[in-house]
Amino acid sequence: MAHDDITVHPLFSPWGRFGLYSFYVDAPEPAIVDTGIATSPAEGMAPALKAIGRRIEDIRWILLTHGHIDHVGGAHALWELTGRRAQVVIHEADAPMLRSRQAHVDEYRAGRGRYLHDAAPDGEDKVAAATKAVISGELEPTLLVTGGETLSLGGDVTVSVHALPGHTPGSVGYVIDGQRAAFVGDSVQVHGAANGFPGYTDPPAYRAALTHLRDEVRPRRLYLGHPYRRADGTPYGVELDETQAREAIDESLAAESCVARAACRCLDAGLTHTDSPYSPFAGAAEELGYTGDPTLEPSPFFTSMHAYRTRGENARHRSTPQT
Repeated sequence: MAHDDITVHPLFSPWGRFGLYSFYVDAPEPAIVDTGIATSPAEGMAPALKAIGRRIEDIRWILLTHGHIDHVGGAHALWELTGRRAQVVIHEADAPMLRSRQAHVDEYRAGRGRYLHDAAPDGEDKVAAATKAVISGELEPTLLVTGGETLSLGGDVTVSVHALPGHTPGSVGYVIDGQRAAFVGDSVQVHGAANGFPGYTDPPAYRAALTHLRDEVRPRRLYLGHPYRRADGTPYGVELDETQAREAIDESLAAESCVARAACRCLDAGLTHTDSPYSPFAGAAEELGYTGDPTLEPSPFFTSMHAYRTRGENARHRSTPQT
């Protein structure tokens, strides 16, 4: 079977304001990339696969691009539907998010929750409730990756694992070798999805990941975790051709540069707590013309602003002489 013969089927699952997408890789050992939430395998994937003459029981690989709730929530349920035969793959840095519901609450508390406390004082409780509702079960991964691995999907079909940290520490891309079809989850944010703002936890790593995709992977097909938006607000689809992929990556880099400049100016001016819903980063929101609701989960505005703040604090700490 030639690599160009490997067919990919996007599988859609609704969830609130978001469209959740998984991807079926029709290889000799079939794979699902990302798993939506708890209801996605039975209510979304199984009927969609049946419609194309495939069975969810035959899935042999569950490839997770990162640990966020809307990508790993259905993993345990899908694994059960395969008779627990599928290999479950995730980067070691995001594995705690698959193993433990509490890890999602801890992530919220350590990052964006610091700024949402006044606006959403019950935020931790809501995140905890969400983990119980939409994560189908805590699960120990079969295979931990760090980037650089090659996975065999049967026959001569192989998938290369590329580390793409930035959106999360353990974000990865899976690339069908010889076909340059790249599944990148949320590692190409463009101008954000439903919340209209790009979200990442490590700005330099995010830029490096985008550059790696553009210059090294050079995808002919790029599969996104959500319909991310252009500068004018119109969404891309989740399956991009080579030209669209290059455009989305370049636009993501340009967007990060704009956010970085605004965040740095805001930090240099000194953070001030006000009644603004964007406090203490109201200056950055104003400069960027961002008028979205920053309290809506997963609050990419505060996630990214906190990342720039943490980076700045770490840089100042390193430059301060130790006595």
